[in-house]
Amino acid sequence: MAYPSVSAPYGLLPINLIGGQVFAGSTRLIPIPTNSSTAIFYGDVVKLTNAGVLAKDAGTDVATPVGVFLGCTYTDPTFGKTFRQYYPGTTNISDVQAYVLDDPDALFKVAVVSATTTIGYVNRTAVGNNAVLVQNTGSTITGNSAVAIDDTTATTSTWPIRIIDVVPETATAGNPGSYTEVIVKWNQGMHQYLNPTGV
Repeated sequence: MAYPSVSAPYGLLPINLIGGQVFAGSTRLIPIPTNSSTAIFYGDVVKLTNAGVLAKDAGTDVATPVGVFLGCTYTDPTFGKTFRQYYPGTTNISDVQAYVLDDPDALFKVAVVSATTTIGYVNRTAVGNNAVLVQNTGSTITGNSAVAIDDTTATTSTWPIRIIDVVPETATAGNPGSYTEVIVKWNQGMHQYLNPTGV
């Protein structure tokens, strides 16, 4: 496999915005409810609930994302103000705030898998097609997500991810024209800010 070798999925990583606009690292702080039991990792897809707080979006072929989780902050009773790569769940703290990239125009790099965490590939012909999310549990060691997209792509309009390009450096040596990473965006109308009926 060509350098760099992609050994495992890592979530959705922001790279820039549509039209070549620069992603300057801007995020929105959105609260996570006290004692929320679901862990959220760096690069996980997240959504707003009807209570205006954040939750992990566990959707695969259907999702209602507000963006991607990029860490959190809260007041630790022992250490004070704390910043973490991931939210561990069941944290008995009432002021957890998540950093969320919520721009509907954001572009992300993501790994392609054939099943769960097994790295797969797509051909250049996948560009312009839609894909489904593969939800894997992130790492409590690194704090990183393990979300990926499935290597089956189609024009199915309800699927949440649109492939807009391949990552040329990840072309596979054994399969010329095949790539283990792609550049994606939210499919038309999937982002919660673009849903006319709200959350």
